[in-house]
Amino acid sequence: MSDVMVAAAKTPGPVIRAENVDHYYEGQSGWIHALSDLNLEIPPKEFLCVIGPSGCGKSTFLKIVAGLVQQSSGKVLLNGAPIAGPGPDRGIVFQEPALFAWRTVLGNVEFGLQMQKIPKAEAKRRAQSILEIVGLGHVMNLYPYQLSGGMRHRVAVARAWALPNADLLLMDEPFSAIDAINRMTLQDYLVDTWTRERRTVLYVTHDIDEAVYLADRILLMRPSPGRIGRFFPVDIPRPRDRNSVEFNALKMQITEEMHRFADPSDEAAHASQEVIA
Repeated sequence: MSDVMVAAAKTPGPVIRAENVDHYYEGQSGWIHALSDLNLEIPPKEFLCVIGPSGCGKSTFLKIVAGLVQQSSGKVLLNGAPIAGPGPDRGIVFQEPALFAWRTVLGNVEFGLQMQKIPKAEAKRRAQSILEIVGLGHVMNLYPYQLSGGMRHRVAVARAWALPNADLLLMDEPFSAIDAINRMTLQDYLVDTWTRERRTVLYVTHDIDEAVYLADRILLMRPSPGRIGRFFPVDIPRPRDRNSVEFNALKMQITEEMHRFADPSDEAAHASQEVIA
């Protein structure tokens, strides 16, 4: 076997592959075309941020990958296999932390590990290690009501990240309800966690600054129906300086493109596709 063939054989496939994905759901005025002919691949260990105007299907696609919603047509493959529902191979963080009030911080992070039948000592060690990475080692014996909002969000991230078999982390606007200062702190903890222990991340956000700060690559989606607009590689070394020329130039470029996609005249051109009566 040639060296080229050996290298090709060892090259891992994409963690996520979407092929010709369409999705409809029933609204008050008829059937809404949420996603149209979506085709994309997410390679291993990539941090992909998905942004776009309201109604572009960002969260719908994430829920399909999570196994919470079934696409109307097309395929979504996770490590080459069709997604049939939720599973321990994916960690999920939504906008609200949804912690167990009766469990300590440590107990919340241990929960998923216990559900996977991880031995008790190993689960505790793993949970403690992740809590240290996200800066919560000193509060692991407290309860959620004793934490600030930012800390509760960090617990939610730690709980998802602690799952040892979760090669993919799905995050749906997890920091959008947090004030600007705490949001930046949470972003720093997330980048640090991802740098130390690489996972593939699919991150949905409305915040262009957040996307440029976090992502390896940004997908800007078009609305009505949701579809691929444009990919932006983020070739800015980490840690990233939000005040740098490169950072702000990319923000401006994405902002201008998003405004073009969200322009009413552009949406009018696709209005006939938005609602199927």
